[in-house]
Amino acid sequence: MAWSEGLHILEHRALRGPNYYSRYQAIYMRLDIEDLEDRSSDKVPGIAERLEALIPSIHDHRCSVGEAGGFLQRVRNGTWAGHMVEHLAIELQNLVGFTVGYGKTVDSYETGIYHVVYRYRDEATGLAAGEAAVDIARKLYTEQEVELQPYIDHLKKVRDANALGPSTGSIVNAAKARGIPAYNLTEGTSYTQLGHGIKQRRFQATVTDASGIIGHSIADDKDWTKQILGEAGIAVPRGQTCYSWEEAEAAAEWIGWPVVTKPLSGNHGRGVTTDIASKEDLKSGYEAAVARARDDYAGVIVESYIKGEDHRMLVVGGKLIAAARRRPAHVTGDGIHTIQQLIDEENKDPRRGVGHENLLTQIVVDEQTKRMLEQAGLTVDTVLPEGEIAFLKSTANISTGGTATDLTDEVHPSVKFMMERVARLIGLDVIGIDLLCETVSVPLEEQSAGIVEVNAGPGFRMHMAPTHGKPRPVGQAIVDMLFPNVTDNGRIPITAITGTNGKTTTTRLTSHILRQAGWSVGMGCTGTVEIDNNVILRGDYSGPAAAQAVLREPTVEHAVLEVARGGIMRRGLGFDEADVGVLLNIASDHLGERDIHTLEELARCKTVVVDAVKRKSEGGFCVLNADDPLVMEHGTYWARGEIIYFTMDPENPALTEHLSELGMVLTVRNGWIVLLRGKVTVEIAQVNDVPITFEGHAPFNVQNAMAAAAAALAHGIEIDDIRAGLLTFHPTPAQMPGRTNYFEADGVKCLIDYGHNVPALKALEPLVTGLGTRRKIGVATAPGNRRDEDLKGLGAQLAHMCDAVFVYETDARGRSEGEVAKLISEGAQEAGSTGRVEVIMSEADAVGRAMEEARQGDFLLLLVDDIEGTTARLKGRSFPEQADLAKT
Repeated sequence: MAWSEGLHILEHRALRGPNYYSRYQAIYMRLDIEDLEDRSSDKVPGIAERLEALIPSIHDHRCSVGEAGGFLQRVRNGTWAGHMVEHLAIELQNLVGFTVGYGKTVDSYETGIYHVVYRYRDEATGLAAGEAAVDIARKLYTEQEVELQPYIDHLKKVRDANALGPSTGSIVNAAKARGIPAYNLTEGTSYTQLGHGIKQRRFQATVTDASGIIGHSIADDKDWTKQILGEAGIAVPRGQTCYSWEEAEAAAEWIGWPVVTKPLSGNHGRGVTTDIASKEDLKSGYEAAVARARDDYAGVIVESYIKGEDHRMLVVGGKLIAAARRRPAHVTGDGIHTIQQLIDEENKDPRRGVGHENLLTQIVVDEQTKRMLEQAGLTVDTVLPEGEIAFLKSTANISTGGTATDLTDEVHPSVKFMMERVARLIGLDVIGIDLLCETVSVPLEEQSAGIVEVNAGPGFRMHMAPTHGKPRPVGQAIVDMLFPNVTDNGRIPITAITGTNGKTTTTRLTSHILRQAGWSVGMGCTGTVEIDNNVILRGDYSGPAAAQAVLREPTVEHAVLEVARGGIMRRGLGFDEADVGVLLNIASDHLGERDIHTLEELARCKTVVVDAVKRKSEGGFCVLNADDPLVMEHGTYWARGEIIYFTMDPENPALTEHLSELGMVLTVRNGWIVLLRGKVTVEIAQVNDVPITFEGHAPFNVQNAMAAAAAALAHGIEIDDIRAGLLTFHPTPAQMPGRTNYFEADGVKCLIDYGHNVPALKALEPLVTGLGTRRKIGVATAPGNRRDEDLKGLGAQLAHMCDAVFVYETDARGRSEGEVAKLISEGAQEAGSTGRVEVIMSEADAVGRAMEEARQGDFLLLLVDDIEGTTARLKGRSFPEQADLAKT
C-alpha cells in the first residue's frame, strides 16, 4: 500500500495560562494524521531504532511506562503519530536549552484528529518545535532520511530572536524565583512588567521605572559626568571635549601623552581608543570616536590616559553589589597557531555569542584590532610564542570580546564607599562605574586611579558569569531593590468567575462590593473592561485579553475577571493563579464546540478556574454552587482552595459534613441571605432589600448575590461592606447592562436580558411569571454556533413562557442566512405553541413589532443583542406624557 505523507496541523497556538489540558502554559496542536490512523508505529519497520539513533536523548522519556526508555517501548509496541509528535516537540526544545517534560496526546471525536499538547518555556520556540516535530515524524513514518542539525539550527535562530538578553533574563528569573509574575510589554523590546496592578514595577534592560531621567542624561554625557565628579573631589581624567581634529590635536598637546579618545555620547566601549602616544594614532582614534557617536552632535573627548586595570563596579539601590576586573579581548600564544586561528578557537567557546545574546561576546577582527597588532609588530597571521599575550582591543568591554574576573570580595571599604557615593551624585538606582586603578583592594588615593565614565543601564554579563571568579546574583539584587519586602510577590488579589449563566452579573456585583469597601477594582466581563467603574475597552472581554488589560493597569488593587469557556479553550486563563475562584453552574451550552461534547467535558473546562486557585494553605478560596450536581461533583474534586458553598436550601444534606468542619455556607433562611459556619448564623441582607433579586422573584440572582458575597468574604471584606454593596447594586443599564433590566413603557412591562440558552430561560421563568400577569410577548435569537437541538430547545422554552414570540437573527456563525431563526421557530411550533411565532430577521424590526403588538398591562421579554439601542427606545416612556425637564 502507498502511504500519503499524512500529518497536517489544523490548529497551533499557545495556551498562556492554566487550561483544559494542563495547569501550566502549553502549546496546543490539533493534528490530522490522515491515513496514518491505520498505521501505528509497530507497523513501520525500525522506526524506534531510527528515532533513537536520530535523537539519543529521547531514551530518557519515561512516558506512561514510568521508566527510562518507556516512550521507545511504546513506539515498538505501537503508538500513533500524534504521540510521537508530542515527544519530538518536547525533546527538540530540550536540545536548544529549554527544559520541558510535560505533554499529552488525546484523540478527538473525529477519526484521525488528535489534540497534541506539550509544555514550552519560550512561545515562539515552542511553536517552531511543534512544526519541526511534525516534519520529522512525517519523514520517520514514510521512511525518509532525516538530518537533525538543520532543525536544531533553525530552532536556535528562533530562540535567539525571541529570548531575553542575559541581563533582562537574570532579573526575570530572579523575580520568578520569588513568585513575582513577569510580562513582556511590547513586542521586540525588553520592556518588562514585574507584578500586577498597583504593585507592579517596570524596567527595560537594566533601567528601572525609578531610574532618574536626569541621572540617565548625566551618564550619557561623559563631559557632564566628569564635571560633577571632579567638583566632588573624585579623581577623573584630565580632558577636553573637541569638535574638530585641530581641537583634538591641541588638547592632546595640552593634556600630555598618552591620551584616550572617546565619543562624548556613547556606550559599550564603542569608538574608544586608549594609550594613544602619537598624532597618527590620535587621528585614527578621533575618527573612530566620530564614527561611533550616538548622535549628530559628534563631540569627541580627549583625556589623559590612566595606567591601571579596567574595573567595572556595579551599584544597585545605593549599594555596591559586584566588582569585576575586565581585560580586553586577547589571545595567548601556543607557538603553533596563528593569531587568527587562536581567535577562531576562542570564538568556539559556547559562552561567546553575537552582541548581547550570550555571557561573552565573540571577538571580531576590525580596524582597531589590526592597528593594535600593527603597533605590536604583529598581524593576524603571526604565530605567537607560547605564553605570549596579544591584546586585540583597546577597551575591556565584554561587548567587544573582553573577559572578566570577579573581585567583589576584595574591594577596600573606602573604594566601596566612593562607588556608592558616585551613584548618589549621579542620581541612578542602577549604575555601572568604570574605574581604572591598579587594584581595588587599596584606597584609590594611594595609587594611580580615576573614574573614566559611568553607565546607565549597565550590562550584567561580567557579574553573572565572570570568566574567572564567583558569579554574583545581580538580577536578584534588582528584584530585591524593586520589591524590598521579601514576602511581597507583587501580586494583587484576583477573583475569577465562571459558569454557564450568571457570570457577568456576579462579576459586576463582586466588583461593586469591593469598590464599596474602598478598593480600586479592575474588571473584565462580557461587554467591557472597567477600571474603577470607568470603561476603558468595549467588547467581549470574558477571556485572557481582559486579564492582560486589568493586570497591567497601574492603579488596580483588585482584579475581578469573568472567565468563559471560549477563552479557556482558545488561550487558557490570562493569569497563572487566582485568589478566589467562583463556579456558578454547569449546564448545556456551546456543546459541540472545540471538541466539548458532553456535560462532563464542559465541567472539566469550567473547573479549570477552581483548579487554578491558590491552595488552601496559601489563602485560596473556591466558591461553589451546592445546588448544582455537576458543580458539587466536579467543582469539589478540582477545587484547590478552601471551599465556600452557596445553596438555596439551608438544610442541604450534602453540606452537613462541611458545616461540622466549620466550613462556610451562604444560604437563604427566613427571608435573609445568611452566612453559616458551624453553629453560627450571620445575617447579611434581607432578600427583599437586594434589588437584583426582584423581591425573591429572580432566584438565579439570589444565587448570584450569594456567590458575590462569598467571594467578598473570601477576600476578608466586612459583613457591613458586603451588605452595603448588595443593597446598592441595581438591575439597571448602568450597573447591569443587558441583565434583567426592567422598564415600563407606555403601560407595558419590559425586561431586557441577554439569556441565550435554555438554562438561562428556565432561570428567568419565575421572574417572567412574577412580572407578567397578562399576555407575555418574547423577542429572541441565539448565535448560530449552537447545535440544532439547542436552538430548537430554545424555541420550545420560549413558546412555553410566552404567548407570542418574534424571532430574529444577527449572528449566524457559519450557518446559512435564516437557518438559526428557522430552527428556533420550528422548536417553538414543535412544542405545541398555541401562540403566534413569527420570524422577523432584523432585531430592530422584531423589537418594534413586539412593541406595536403589546397593550397596556402586557409583558415584553426582550432577549436582544443591541442592549443600548433597545434601552434607548424604552427610556422616558414610563409616564403617559414626557416631563418638560426630560425633553431633549
